[in-house]
Amino acid sequence: MRMGSSLPLNPRKSPRQSRSVATVNAIFEATLQVLRGDGPARLNTTRVARRAGVSVGTLYQYFPNKQALLFAALERHLAMLADAIEKACDENRSATVEAMAAAVVKAYLQTRMVQAEVTPALYLVAREIDVRQLAEQATQCSEKAIEAMLSTAIDDRLIDPHVIAQTLTAAIYGTVPAFCPRVLSLANSREAERQLTVMFSAYLLAQRGDAPPVLP
Repeated sequence: MRMGSSLPLNPRKSPRQSRSVATVNAIFEATLQVLRGDGPARLNTTRVARRAGVSVGTLYQYFPNKQALLFAALERHLAMLADAIEKACDENRSATVEAMAAAVVKAYLQTRMVQAEVTPALYLVAREIDVRQLAEQATQCSEKAIEAMLSTAIDDRLIDPHVIAQTLTAAIYGTVPAFCPRVLSLANSREAERQLTVMFSAYLLAQRGDAPPVLP
């Protein structure tokens, strides 16, 4: 049974005034700090509220339980990834496929590096809370942005940008996260970026309309 499967995961209310926004941001930052220092098993609303400098009652005004708080933290993380990929795609329209591959990889890895210390804990949370809807929203946003970018490649006509975008997005959100914790240190991040760019570029080049068929 998934943790919190019968508990409400949506926030009780959204912050509107600047003071409320600052409070919620402090709660999110405290959540990440507790995750980083104590891990998801020891995280609770009391620890988060104390770290954020607010009362537990104030925290409950926005998040009805621990699971809702973790759900919202993961939602923010996935939104950051999707927004970064979308921005990179918008900025690299009418580029070469190699430049497009490099831009997507760089945007993803740089965003992961911002939260490198807590990302593994966030993905542990994802195993216990049903976040399929969040993941679907993030992947659909990224697929749409990548497809639109690929359709403008100046050096090659790709066979099927829609399917290619789906494949790249599946790799970004599926395979790459498992790869990242082993290599995303400051010392290894540049080499990780280079390796992933080579892989993505090779795949795109193999999808050109004039590319030789790949033998089964």
